[in-house]
Amino acid sequence: MADLRGINVAMQTPFDDEGKIDFAVFEELVEKYIEAGVHGLVFGAGTGQHPYLTEAECNQLYEIGIRRVAGRCNVICQTSALNVDEVVRRSKHAEAIGADAVLILPPYLEGPTDDDGIFAFYAEIDAAIGIDIVGYNIPQATGVPISPGLLRRLVELPHFNYVKDSSGDFTTHQEFLQITPGVLNGADTVTVQSLMAGCRGVIWGAANYMPREAVALFDHVERGRYADALALWRRMFPSLLFLWRTKYVPGVVRAAQLRGFGTGNVRKPLTQLTPAQDAELRAALAHLES
Repeated sequence: MADLRGINVAMQTPFDDEGKIDFAVFEELVEKYIEAGVHGLVFGAGTGQHPYLTEAECNQLYEIGIRRVAGRCNVICQTSALNVDEVVRRSKHAEAIGADAVLILPPYLEGPTDDDGIFAFYAEIDAAIGIDIVGYNIPQATGVPISPGLLRRLVELPHFNYVKDSSGDFTTHQEFLQITPGVLNGADTVTVQSLMAGCRGVIWGAANYMPREAVALFDHVERGRYADALALWRRMFPSLLFLWRTKYVPGVVRAAQLRGFGTGNVRKPLTQLTPAQDAELRAALAHLES
């Protein structure tokens, strides 16, 4: 079992002005995030615009990324797909090239919504690979919740050792923590509360633009410096609230660009922030410099 504790950056995928992956910038970002002290990188996360990457692009991204990381931090690869055979194929490839874990959405878009159907989906993948599975609870996007009852069944699978909870439902989040220590928070606006409640770590899109602050927040909580954590959190929260209520991915990559991380470009069908939103983001980011 991989130890996915700490700050796992849901890493952006940098695009050039034509919408092609800029692999040179991607490798530069890997170096910058590792230098900032993050504990892991998640390639092809939602913040990495996974739905708009082809399987071949994902494979190339993961191969280059894992080679660049060279064991200096954990690597999680998202291998989600609608077809279970494709998920297995993607997951086997990620395992073969050295990923520590794979992040997998439940079978969304008119797939099974009952616990038995979702369990069977993950069980088939679990039987096919030998690395950790990170289940992904984001019902506001998929329409498929992972309930506490289902999670109790899933953690009995040999490789289902983690769940990323992006629901933002802190009651459910704490229920998850009663079931397994392998809970990773994915809801930005409850990050400090989740860490204080005992989650193992986070898979965090906003860490793309504030990796050092994210690592500092984790360290404060881990060492019981809660007053320091909350003081830092007050500076982080304005931008997090803006992202959570606006265009999340375009906002993250623009914030990252403004702070020296990446190109700020998104791939269609995503669109950039409006001028008014950009101004609001800049004002929110100013709190980080205070």
